[in-house]
Amino acid sequence: MAERERPDGPHPETHVVLDAKGLRAMAHPVRVQLVGLLRTHGPSTATRLAERLGLGSGVTSYHLRQLGTAGFVEEDTDRGNARERWWRAVHQGTWLTDKGLADREPEATMAYMRSVADSHAQRARLALDAVETMPRPWRDNLDLSDWSLRLTPEEAASLGEELRAVVNRYRRDRPDGGSGAPVGAERVVLITHLLPEPDAVAEPEGETP
Repeated sequence: MAERERPDGPHPETHVVLDAKGLRAMAHPVRVQLVGLLRTHGPSTATRLAERLGLGSGVTSYHLRQLGTAGFVEEDTDRGNARERWWRAVHQGTWLTDKGLADREPEATMAYMRSVADSHAQRARLALDAVETMPRPWRDNLDLSDWSLRLTPEEAASLGEELRAVVNRYRRDRPDGGSGAPVGAERVVLITHLLPEPDAVAEPEGETP
């Protein structure tokens, strides 16, 4: 959900670039999860979303209204009735491209990024909970890997661009399942983290490892 470069996918017009107001609106874990569910699974109600998240419908209704005011979700007037309000996502991606936004809004930036990281961890846990019931071909191809690299900031930026180029060669998921997808295609979540890890302990001066 949180992208830090330009939206260079096939449909950048379906993405939103965060400004200070949008960042503050999204700086809450429930809101990050609600937007993610609506983007992935399509329109839903506060009650159904609450069931997915294990929350009360009053909580999800409040956050959906706040997201609606900020322009991230909108009421789906083609669905529901006077007693049941449906919501849909306005965008399919979120981008954080303003390099100075973190300096101007440090608390909101950290809250948003932590919420995104928590949502990634939750998606991994849900997938692992379902491993035993997965078809064998998918179970055999599930992957949890990490690599420790030593890069310059410029190399890290280049690596990110290369990874995005690879991902963009593949079919993007849509709530309707993606027309034109071949038989056997299922939703796959690919999560990438490029996390700098500065050495926590400096070498004692004068000592050689």
